[in-house]
Amino acid sequence: MIIFPAIDIKSGQCVRLFKGDMNSATIFAPNPARQAKEFEEARFKFLHIVDLDGAIAGKSVNEQSVKEILSTVKIPIQLGGGIRDLAAIEKWLSLGVNRVILGTIAAKNPQFVVEACQKFPGKIVVGIDATNGQVATEGWVKTEKILAEELAKQFEYCGVSAVIYTDISRDGTMSGVNIEGTQKLAQSLMIPVIASGGISSFEDVIKIRNLEKDGVSGCVIGRALYDKKISLKDLADIA
Repeated sequence: MIIFPAIDIKSGQCVRLFKGDMNSATIFAPNPARQAKEFEEARFKFLHIVDLDGAIAGKSVNEQSVKEILSTVKIPIQLGGGIRDLAAIEKWLSLGVNRVILGTIAAKNPQFVVEACQKFPGKIVVGIDATNGQVATEGWVKTEKILAEELAKQFEYCGVSAVIYTDISRDGTMSGVNIEGTQKLAQSLMIPVIASGGISSFEDVIKIRNLEKDGVSGCVIGRALYDKKISLKDLADIA
């Protein structure tokens, strides 16, 4: 199982949101690159980075912060937030990003994901963020008329490397991961699923690891790491 420490960037700083509310950001690290280095030194093998401002603007906003991370660490990085055209994907991959996360554009234009997978095989991840089962877009400020599972099914055979499933109602709340919803989605897909949102304890991580047989390949952890609710050593050992 891959554990992805989360670095969400807003106004050049590493923050965590509460249920996706941009007005509820808590700053945890003023220097995202330094935080990335700490995660690398803690033996994590992958980083999950989101440009929060970019997700709303529809284009990269915290580009400089991401570039600083890329020049600071050597472990692979998956990046999302405002990446909505082929040129942007190509740019980030050329700069050293390992995988690109497509969220809003995946919900609004699924065919684009197919094209991106064809042009950049093995490099595309789809981020599906849901509230009450319905897909949310534009930095979680809009809700689409499609369920998470229905959207994910559209990418079953086009070459998507993974689906990151986030339950927005749990994100940043430390209330525990949505095991039932994650398991249901993973069982319905041939694509590996990465769990996200609400992970608050080492016990949550164990529950997710137990879903590997259902197709859950990893999890994204944010606030629990910053609040030191989970031991970095324990996570590194289980990963």
